[in-house]
Order: sequence, then C-alpha cells, then structure tokens
Amino acid sequence: MAEGLDKVTKRRIFLVYLGSVLFALVILYQVFHIQFAEGDELRKKSEEKTVSYRNIEASRGDILACDGSLLATSVPIYEIRLDLCPEALTDEIFNSNIDSLAWYLSDLFNDVSTADYKDILVRARTRCDRYYLLRRNIKYDVLRKLRSFPIFRLGRNRGGFIAVLDNKKRELPFRLLAARTIGYDREGISVGLEGAYSSDLLGVSGKMLMRRISGNIWMPLTDQLEIEPRDGNDILTTIDIHLQDVAENALLEQLKANDADHGCVVLMEVATGDIKAIANLSRIDTGRYFESYNYAVGESTEPGSTFKLASIICALEDGFVDIDDSIETGDGRIQYYDDELTDSRIGGYGTITVKQAFEYSSNVGISKIITENYGKNPEKFIEGLQKLGLDKPLGIEISGEGQPMIKKPGPKSGWSGLTLPWMSIGYELQLTPLQILTFYNAVANNGKLMKPRFVKEIQRAGKRIKRLDPVVLNEQICSKSTIRKARKLLEGVVENGTAKNLKEFHIKIAGKTGTVQIANDKYGYKYNTRVSYQASFAGYFPAEDPQYSCIVVVNAPSKHVYYGNLVAGPIFKEIAEKVYSTRLEMHDELVAENTGNVMPRITNGRRNQLATVIKGLGFDVNSEDLFSEYVDPYVEGGELKLKKINFIPGKVPDVTGMSLKDAIFLLENMGLRVKVSGKGEITGQSLKAGTKYTVGSGIHLTLSPKA
Repeated sequence: MAEGLDKVTKRRIFLVYLGSVLFALVILYQVFHIQFAEGDELRKKSEEKTVSYRNIEASRGDILACDGSLLATSVPIYEIRLDLCPEALTDEIFNSNIDSLAWYLSDLFNDVSTADYKDILVRARTRCDRYYLLRRNIKYDVLRKLRSFPIFRLGRNRGGFIAVLDNKKRELPFRLLAARTIGYDREGISVGLEGAYSSDLLGVSGKMLMRRISGNIWMPLTDQLEIEPRDGNDILTTIDIHLQDVAENALLEQLKANDADHGCVVLMEVATGDIKAIANLSRIDTGRYFESYNYAVGESTEPGSTFKLASIICALEDGFVDIDDSIETGDGRIQYYDDELTDSRIGGYGTITVKQAFEYSSNVGISKIITENYGKNPEKFIEGLQKLGLDKPLGIEISGEGQPMIKKPGPKSGWSGLTLPWMSIGYELQLTPLQILTFYNAVANNGKLMKPRFVKEIQRAGKRIKRLDPVVLNEQICSKSTIRKARKLLEGVVENGTAKNLKEFHIKIAGKTGTVQIANDKYGYKYNTRVSYQASFAGYFPAEDPQYSCIVVVNAPSKHVYYGNLVAGPIFKEIAEKVYSTRLEMHDELVAENTGNVMPRITNGRRNQLATVIKGLGFDVNSEDLFSEYVDPYVEGGELKLKKINFIPGKVPDVTGMSLKDAIFLLENMGLRVKVSGKGEITGQSLKAGTKYTVGSGIHLTLSPKA
C-alpha cells in the first residue's frame, strides 16, 4: 500500500513539474515574441500615448481705435514649473543658491517666508520632482523677473526653470469704454467685434512636442516649438477713444442724475457712416452702471417722436403737403375711433404751419397730415417708409441686430384703424437706435444712406492687408428738395421748438426730440400705476455743414423728468461741444490781422524766465542790470525794458502784479509762510510792502482775475 502511494505521489509531482516547465516555456516564448516580434510596434503605440505634438495657441490679434490705441489685446499667462533634478544642477550649485532664490521668491510674491520657500524647494528636490508647479497665472513682466533669479537664470537644462504658456488673457486697456461693442469670443459665444472678426483675429496654432506625465499633465520636452504659431491679424476700428470717453461719461452722468434704467449713445461720421463712439450703460443690482448689453444695436423699441421725421418726409415726397402749409390742431386733442391723441401743450396750438407742427412735435398735427392723406391708401405710406430703408436691418457685422418691425395693412399684422395715426408719431412699430440714427445720418448726408462702419482695416504688423471701404446702402432715399426741407425742419426744432434749450452759441445743432411711453407685455404702458418713458434725441451738427450725426436714448428715467430735450438733449449737446472744441476742421480759418508790433502785457518776475518769453515773442530785451534776479518789465519809447526790483533784507517785498509761482518762491526764501486765496494775478498782500517782519510770520496773498 505504501509503495502504491509513493508511485501516485511521484506521478503527481512529475505532472506538476511538467506543467510548471510548460508554463515557463510559454511565458518565455511570449517575452521573446513581444520583445523581438511586436516590440517596435508596441513601443510606438506607447510613445504615441505618452508623447505627442500638442497645439500651442496663437496670440489673438489686437483691436485698435482709429488712432492705433489698444482697445483689446491678448496678454500671455504662464505656468511656472520646476525640474528639481536636472543632471547639470549639482548639489553644490543648489545648496549655494537656494537661500538667495527663496528670498527673491518671498520678496516677489509676498505670500510665505523665505524659510518656507526654502523648505518647499528642498523637499521637492529630495523627492526628485521633475515638474513641480511653482505658480500659475504669471504675466510676462513677472516671468522676466523670475528668469533673472538665482538657479532659474541657468535656464531649463542647468537650472530646471520651465515656463509653460498656459493661456492668453484678453484685456481691455480702457476697461468699460465700448466694452460691449468690442465684445468677446469664448466658449462658443460670439459677441461684438471679437465675434464678428474672430476668423481674422484668431491666428494659426503652433506645435510643441510634449510628454504626458502622472496626473494627465503634459510636460514640454524642450523649450523649442516644432511649428511656430502665427499670431492673428489686428483690426483697426473707426472708434475715436477720446470721443468715446466723452460719450460714455456724458451718458453716465445723465443716467445717474435721472436715476434711469439704461441708455445708449452713438456718434457717427456723416460722410462715411463711421461709428466714432458707441456707449451702452445699464443699472445693475448695486446701483452702478455697466456695459452689459448693446442697446444701440440690439434693442428694438417704439421710437416715438423721432420717427415723425420719416412721416413728414413721406408726405413731402408724395406732394401732399409743404412745410409752409397750414394745419389746424385745435385745442390739442383729436379722436380716432375710441382713442384720443393729445399734444403736450394744454389748450393746443390752434392753426399752425406744417413746419411748426414738427418743431412743436404736435401729435395732433402730424397724425392729421398722415391720416388725411394716407387714410384711404395706407399701403402708400408703408411704401414710403420702405423707400427710406426703415423696414430692413442694416446688415452690420456685429451679431444681434434688432429687427425693424413696421406693420403692413392687413389682419395678420394686427393692423387696425388706430395703427396709421399711432404709427405716424412713432408707436406701433419698432426700430433700434442705430437704425434711427442711420436714417437721420442720410438726411444730414443729402440723402445718401450709409451702412454703419465699425472697422476700417485689417492689419498685420502695422501694415494694411485689407481695407473695408464705406458702404452705400442707398444713393438717394428721397429727392434733394425734400432733404432740404427736412433739414429746415430739424434746424427749426432747435431754433424755435422743443429743443430750444440745446441752442449752442459756438455750433448750430439740428435734430428731433422724442418722448415715448415704454410698452411691456404684462402691463401695457404702465407698471405699478406709473407710466414708464423713453427719452431720445437724434440729430446732427454743424447744421449748415453736417459732419457728425448722433442719437441719445435714455430709458425709464425716474426723477419725474422724462422729456427728450431735458434728459437726452443735454448729452447730445455736451458731445457736440466736445467734438467741436477738439476738431480744428470744424472751425473757420482764422485770418491774422496786421496789428503791428504790439507790446505784450507782462507781469514782473524772474529775469531769466521773462527774457526767454519776451525773446520768444520776437521782442528785444533791454535790461538795466543783467545780473538781477527779479525785474519789472516796462515800456519806454516803444521799447520793452526790464528794471531791477530791489528787495531790502528784513522788509516785506511788494509782490503785487507778480506771478504766484515767483511770489511764493521769493517770500518763502525770505522766511515767510504764504497763504493764498482767489484766482488770477496777485492784487493784494496782508503785510504792507516795506514793513519789517520776523522769520516765520504769515502773509496772505489775494488773487483776482486779470482785467
């Protein structure tokens, strides 16, 4: 029995041994097969998964103001990584420089102590961290400083310093100025010029060889790019940053003063349609105002009385009225079916001319002109509006343009017996501020309808590669004679009508006020029993030779002042004044008069400075004492002379007539404490000239405007 058990055991042991040998041979076969037969292919696949060429984003092109100022630019943002174990970074180099490096890092970032930085870097080197993250969101100016630090200045191979371009942050140097029009293009959302010209701004990505390490992090294998990225092109806009600043601030101050919900301003160059300034501000929860939506481009609303210009032009063009014809407005009320239209003036205007009806913005007068002449054929009125181009979008490159809405006769559009009179005064239709301005600009441009232009050129490295010429949408929206009459009407509004408060001595303005009740879906024209208004003013300047057109729209002013001339008009006037004061081409050429060699009026002061000024004016200087510091100019025998001013030590000098700068310099050097009040030249002093004084005494100087 024992022998039998021994044989069974031996057989089992043999089978186990044989199986183990066969298993080992299979493993050995697989090793040799993978190593020599499939090795190259598998190594290639492994390499492809851990090493590959990764895209390096190109710098997005700049958006420039018309003078080349930066409106939007890309700022590179870096991630700083460290290889703490490069072969060339010996312990001797590391240990002799780590204290200095830690001090520089602590001083630069001011977050942890020098000792903490040293401890962090020593521990990272101890564990041989080859891609240690030191800092994120580093701008280029900080990167330059880091590259000069101990150890880091040795570069990547010897110092382990690795700067990885993480992304490029888009910055607006002028912050809110035209921010919504400049826009953005990110996460699949395209807004403003950034979105409209994204293909030009984008550029072409480069390639860099990188290896994936733990944490799914891609580490550059070298500092060299395999394919250099090509930066995007720049776009040169039509925006004038100085006028933009004026428009933005004028709008902001008026929104604050009237506690308004939102508003917009657009300034356009008449001849070209160039948008020189476009501001959009809305009140946010904190009560501050911010550029959160492009109202000028996207908000379609009932325009109100600014639309009356289109109504009158249609009637003039069709020959139904002339501006000197009379119209009976009665007591300022008129009934259309079960609705009543009224004028703002209690008691009405009685019998007035068509021109006066427009100047006074008479709802009764304008609606009577349109209903009496188009009531039986309203299609003709709509055709007139279509000829003016008011039924079509402008087709601007910026996305989100509001669609114009002008009803056509028929039940499908909601047309009723009230539509025509209400439409004639700017209700029951919708237009954006930019669409209204483009129409007014055409009137200023003798009938030529220009497409608003935001971009003039596409540039690369400062050189033009594509010019975007002005686009004419319609060579003539109506006859020249109608345009001349329309311009007289607009001038009359400011001279005699609802915008008399905008009369400007230096520059003549032409335009139309608008005050309209704002409708909402739930409450009609009221909200919480209060009527909500929109105030506007559209026009151009100078009236006799239009160079710029402008529209101002302010929504929901809440300080009980809502008329267009009082809310929107002052913004228009301020912009017109600023444009006029900064544009030499708008001023008449000054003709120099031959007045002879007129002696200038010069106050006494320091000799060297006065002599320089007098010589610069072309006069000879005759000084009695070339070495005196203070002199008194005077004229004798037609010659300008300088007389020495004598100051007696310990006695108060006479500084009347002297410039404040010189007087303060003189008196404080003599030990007196000076106080000043008023503006102009020194006309009085509290210590009488020639009296004794003690050092430290006070003297009060009185200044008055020059006579």
